[in-house]
Amino acid sequence: MHQVTSVEMEYDVLKQNNDIAHENYDMLKKHNITSVDFMGSIGSGKTTMIIKLAERLRIKGKKVCTIAGDVTGSDDFARMKASGLEAVNCNTGKECHLTASMIHKRLDAIDLDKIDVLFIENVGNLVCPADFPLGTDYRVVVISTTEGDDMVRKHPNIFINSDIAILNKIDIADAVDVDPEVILDDYNRITNNNKLIIKTSMKKDIGIDKVLKAINLE
Repeated sequence: MHQVTSVEMEYDVLKQNNDIAHENYDMLKKHNITSVDFMGSIGSGKTTMIIKLAERLRIKGKKVCTIAGDVTGSDDFARMKASGLEAVNCNTGKECHLTASMIHKRLDAIDLDKIDVLFIENVGNLVCPADFPLGTDYRVVVISTTEGDDMVRKHPNIFINSDIAILNKIDIADAVDVDPEVILDDYNRITNNNKLIIKTSMKKDIGIDKVLKAINLE
């Protein structure tokens, strides 16, 4: 009985999230906004990547806003603001992921008529965010060579449930004794070669244009 109740509750939570995610998607499309949910571990380079992408887009005349998701604190939010980005902070409390409802509330604080692109930085981990779409055009998972070469094998669900994967910090792969080809092979095997993985280095400005192209913002 307890197991049945648990499954039903989980189904209700996921269904409610998906319903609100559809509302978010429709709202963003109504305002012609391209939106991206960046998932990934703490330290994978999500914040730096968002800032770098936003800098390129500003040169192209695009107006970018970000939502910085963290369990607590405002470090990433502060970095985004310091870079010149319009940003909104979103603390989840005890939750290990953003939800569509949290994003829906934050959208009310943004003048959607004045932005072209919305980047959302999800809470840093490779487990919880996978099951909770936010209503964005793209779901991108960022991993780095510093996390080892078994990340895809350990956390297949988030790669299966994302549109694009990014392998960041390839410039230091040798220094951390990681073979990027192992990660690429695991990713292609798990996704049946049907999804894109991009190698990047934000420090060396490698792969930024490829990421923009992949999310249709080249």
